Amino acid sequence: MPLTISEQILSRRCGRDARAGEIVVCDVDAVVGTDGSGPMAIDYFERMGATKLFEPSRVFFSLDHYAPPDTAATRAFHRRIRDFAARHGATVFEVGDGISHQVMVERGLVAAGDVLVGADSHAVTCGALNAFAIGIGSSDLAAAMMTGKIWLRVPHTIRVTLTGERPPAISAKDVALSLVATLGADGANYQAIEFTGDALPAFDLEDRLVLSSLMVEGGAKAAIFPHDAATTAYRRTHGGERGTPVTADAGARYVREIVCDLATLTPRLARPHAPDNVVPLEAAAGVAMQMVFIGTCTGGRVSDFHDALAAFEHAGGRLATGVQLVLTPASREVHERLEADGTLARFTQAGAVVTMAGCGACCGTSGVIPGDGMTVLSTANRNFKARMGNATAEIYLASPAACGRAAATGRIA
Repeated sequence: MPLTISEQILSRRCGRDARAGEIVVCDVDAVVGTDGSGPMAIDYFERMGATKLFEPSRVFFSLDHYAPPDTAATRAFHRRIRDFAARHGATVFEVGDGISHQVMVERGLVAAGDVLVGADSHAVTCGALNAFAIGIGSSDLAAAMMTGKIWLRVPHTIRVTLTGERPPAISAKDVALSLVATLGADGANYQAIEFTGDALPAFDLEDRLVLSSLMVEGGAKAAIFPHDAATTAYRRTHGGERGTPVTADAGARYVREIVCDLATLTPRLARPHAPDNVVPLEAAAGVAMQMVFIGTCTGGRVSDFHDALAAFEHAGGRLATGVQLVLTPASREVHERLEADGTLARFTQAGAVVTMAGCGACCGTSGVIPGDGMTVLSTANRNFKARMGNATAEIYLASPAACGRAAATGRIA
């Protein structure tokens, strides 16, 4: 029987045909913890009686959620992870290195055909490189660290076909929000998203990372792109040619098919307090903002900041009165590139605040937190109540360009 990309990857890793709905035990290629999940995973690992990692070179920890640590407790989390990694030979991405899945991609640690498990729900981002990447809990992370295996149910797959000519004003974030709205908050619950279509060449690898990341807001277990010229071009500059490209078989079975005609799309925005509460951007035009946040794994890459800066300067290049602009690069590499090309300087000269690369400002664990009652426009992936650390804030989600323009105008425009 023909197989989807997910079924093919899992079949290779479990040693037999893996059909949707079956329970399988698969070898993993990379195990990724964070400072939010790592200490508990280490506790489980030790309580299970484990004495060594299955393969130290394939286990990673990222100090990205408490970056920088702002309490004695979070400093202790980091110390525990560093001590464990030093004893067992695991790799630690240090404070300021950036978001776990972004760093994995940048350093060539994810390849086509891989199975990656990460204790961060947005580990699905790595599926943009033709890998099966999923988020898991701390106990499953501990078991994977010990055995190099994960048990799971093979997900059914939804095929998303991207077609039509992509208008210049339509960002990957607009496409992703449109798809989340189509799916609904749990419309892809424990299902894989597989992207295809004649419009794929219109999306470079950074665009695809955004699309894969946002699919978890529709409940997706994984979100995978085929391997093509965009994948090859990125891998040549970020880690070489390791991996085995995987394509879906002709006639593979899908539980649902969604066609997204890019030519018909307009810019999108998610209203508080759910990522699937999506409307055309113009429906919220005029809403005043007190904070604009540009960053995270769905809006913190070099191209995102370039888009935001172009829109900001086109709208006058001056920070609107009463608006705080916060910038959080997705990684140290992104930060350094933005410093080198002058992007950060142009923003900071206008009054922007730049925080350390990582997840903190997005999830409210460190960095800049909105004040009571603030209205925020953000490039992030989530806008639940208290997501940025203050339950009274009203958070809207939009593209980097929309955020850049709002920073200059003081309102959604």
